[in-house]
Amino acid sequence: MSVIEEPLPETDVKKSAAPSTKGADDVRTGGWVVRITIAVIVILWLIPTVGVLVTSFRPEALVDSTGWWTALAHPFRAAEWTVENYRLALNEGFGNAFLNSLAVTIPSTVIPITIAAFAAYAFSWMHFKGRDVLFIVVVALLVVPLQMAIIPILRLYNEGATVGRLIVFPKLDLVGTFLGVWIAHTGFGLPLAIYLLRNFIGALPSSIIESARIDGADHFTIFWRLVVPLSVPALAAFAIFQFLWVWNDLLVAYVFLGGTDETSVLTVALRNLVGARGENWHLLTAAAFISMALPLIVFFALQKYFVRGLTAGAVKG
Repeated sequence: MSVIEEPLPETDVKKSAAPSTKGADDVRTGGWVVRITIAVIVILWLIPTVGVLVTSFRPEALVDSTGWWTALAHPFRAAEWTVENYRLALNEGFGNAFLNSLAVTIPSTVIPITIAAFAAYAFSWMHFKGRDVLFIVVVALLVVPLQMAIIPILRLYNEGATVGRLIVFPKLDLVGTFLGVWIAHTGFGLPLAIYLLRNFIGALPSSIIESARIDGADHFTIFWRLVVPLSVPALAAFAIFQFLWVWNDLLVAYVFLGGTDETSVLTVALRNLVGARGENWHLLTAAAFISMALPLIVFFALQKYFVRGLTAGAVKG
C-alpha cells in the first residue's frame, strides 16, 4: 500500500525556501542602538570640555556675567573672543611650571618602565629561589595606599634610617629636589608596571626564547633583541598610564617639591592660580588647556598600542 504525499502549496514552498532576515535585522538594530548610545555618552562627556574651551577664549567681563553657551549665538563677533587669557596665564609662571612638569614626568616615566621591564623578564624567564614569593610581594604592594607611604618617605628623605649604628638609608636631603620626586614616583609606579609587563612578557611564545638560548644568546641579548621589541604594546600602555598619572599629580609634587616658583609643576601652579576663593576663573580655563596639550599628544601617539597592551597585561597570567 503506497502513501501518496500531497505537494505543499506554492506559497508554503516559497516561505520555507526564503532565508529568514529577522536575525540580521535584529543585529543591525542592535548595532544602531549601540552607536547612538556611544554618541550620546561622548557628547555628554564633551560638553564640559567644550564649555571650558569656549570660556578660555572669552573676556573676563563676559565670563563673569554670562554663560559660555551665549558665545555660540554670535560665534563671529570679535568682542566675544580674546587670547588675553592665555597670555596672562603664561605670564603667571606657567612657562616655568610647564618645563618643571616635563622635568618631573619624563624621568618618572622612563625610570620605572626600564626597571619594571628587567624585573618582568626575570620573573617570567629566569629561575631563582623565592621568585614566586617576591612576585606576590610586588602584587601586594598594589594595595598599599599612596597617602600612607608619603610620611615615611619624607622622614627617610629628611632624617634617613638607622638600625642601631647601622645606616640603612642615609640622610640625603632630597625634599625639594627633582631626584626625590623621581624616586617617589618610581616607587609608587613600579608594582603596577611589573605586574602588567610580567604578565605580557610571560605570555610570549617559549619557543622563541628557547631557540635564542640554543643559539647561544645570553639573558641580556634575549631581553634586548627579542623581548623588548615584542613587548612594545605593553610598554606603551604603561607609559600612557604613568605619564598621565605623574603629569596630573598634585599631592606627590606638592609634598616633595613644594609650591615655590622654582620647583612648582603645572598642577601646583593651577592650584595657586585659583586662589583661596576660586577667583581668576577665566585664567584657570586657559591654563587648564595649556596643561592638557601634551597629555593629548602622548595619548594619540600611543593609542594604537593602548588596548592591545592593556588587555594582554591585565588578563593573561
